[in-house]
Amino acid sequence: MRTITIGDIHGGYKALVQLIDKIDLKDDDLLIFLGDYVDGWSQSYEVVDFLISFSRKRKQRHQTVPIYLRGNHDDLVVENLKAEKPHPMWLKHGGQSTLESYKNRTVEEIEAHFEFLKKDLLNFYEWKGNGFFHAGFHNLNGPHYEYFENITYWDRTLWEMALALDPHLEEDNDRYPNRLKLYKEIFIGHTPTHRWDQFKPMNAANVWNLDTAAAYKGSLTAMCVETKEVWQSDPVHTFYPEENGRN
Repeated sequence: MRTITIGDIHGGYKALVQLIDKIDLKDDDLLIFLGDYVDGWSQSYEVVDFLISFSRKRKQRHQTVPIYLRGNHDDLVVENLKAEKPHPMWLKHGGQSTLESYKNRTVEEIEAHFEFLKKDLLNFYEWKGNGFFHAGFHNLNGPHYEYFENITYWDRTLWEMALALDPHLEEDNDRYPNRLKLYKEIFIGHTPTHRWDQFKPMNAANVWNLDTAAAYKGSLTAMCVETKEVWQSDPVHTFYPEENGRN
């Protein structure tokens, strides 16, 4: 059994289909999607529809069912897609493409997607001593103790802390961050790696960042937790040459 985690998709349906094909999934593989399925390229509707169908098919075939985490953009779609006046910041940061993607859909189709986005996504996931988050967490005792549940899909401080940490600092040092001691490894998305001119998963301390800028000029990425084998789609923007994504 492999545990495979997948970074931010942002409406890049064609890249997602290519990536899944590259992984050559086995029946007992556990896929953990890190969130942000929407807001970016033009196929947010198709991405969500694929995820719903993918889960259903694996269940019907008695295969391991995937885990879907909630990203901040997934939550923003629930808040804004049907609003009379969507938030202008959402529209500016990928929301407009999602609005276009959901045009001319039936009420039943939209409601099925809302049901998925509201009820079938987890705020975080813990598996075999590892933590999986869209973004991160604040509380020194872990995500179960957060006052505000949306922190796990908005927080950037965990990644910033891991990047700033002295790589020579030993875990038994009093200055070593307690948050990082809670898990063997932590897997996140949310903050695209192209900010550091990287388009592969980045590792700092025991944190792995799999948002390889699929919404911009990067690829969609999957990584095996156990072996660190990496699979990537073609750069997502090459599938949508007439679009800007979030560039």
